[in-house]
Amino acid sequence: MSKMLETLNQGLPQLGLDLDEQTCRKLCAFGEAVVEQNKVMNLTAITEPEKVARLHLLDSISLLKVMNLKGKQIIDVGCGAGFPGVPVKIACPEVKLTLLDSLGKRMKWLEQILPELGVDARCITARAEEAVADRREKYDVATSRAVARLNVLLELTAPYVRVGGYVLAMKGTAAQDEIDEAKNAIRRLGLKLEQIMEFPIEDTAHKVIILKKVAPTPREFPRRYAKIKQAPL
Repeated sequence: MSKMLETLNQGLPQLGLDLDEQTCRKLCAFGEAVVEQNKVMNLTAITEPEKVARLHLLDSISLLKVMNLKGKQIIDVGCGAGFPGVPVKIACPEVKLTLLDSLGKRMKWLEQILPELGVDARCITARAEEAVADRREKYDVATSRAVARLNVLLELTAPYVRVGGYVLAMKGTAAQDEIDEAKNAIRRLGLKLEQIMEFPIEDTAHKVIILKKVAPTPREFPRRYAKIKQAPL
């Protein structure tokens, strides 16, 4: 864990974050668990300790610089191996976290490993466009990382967010292009672009697109995923 922990501690000042040693060790314990499970299950292509620290742990907790998440109900849509939701929860235990993904094996693993690490989160195995049926506009924040282009992603996340809440979309250098492409989706889903925040992670800039929910998302959304992919908003 030493290299991962060292890299994490070096990166925190760049983000303007200060975490105690116990929290840092817990973050690294989760990172190590992902790498270990990856030997038998496809969770991540990133397995070097330093890269796990930078591209998974530091990248995820950059959300804590976007807004105050304490006490917020957050849903991580398409959470995969648990990023960004689990590191956010570890670094800010006051978050009330729901993890959502359609791959049952991943979710069963998260249901097993998180209690072992002392991380409290609700794990839901379902497709995003289906799970929203009884969770519409129940969350303060929906976040997602590396799931789909923004015009597709927003249709899967916006319906979960209450009016006055936020969608936080984690993107790379093409963030502005995706925003331009998603202008119609932003308008039709009841969202408003507030800001793009940029964070230095490794040798590139990672960006968080911050969209506020200003009106209810029409009940017709989300559509079936095949339809979303075929005809994005």
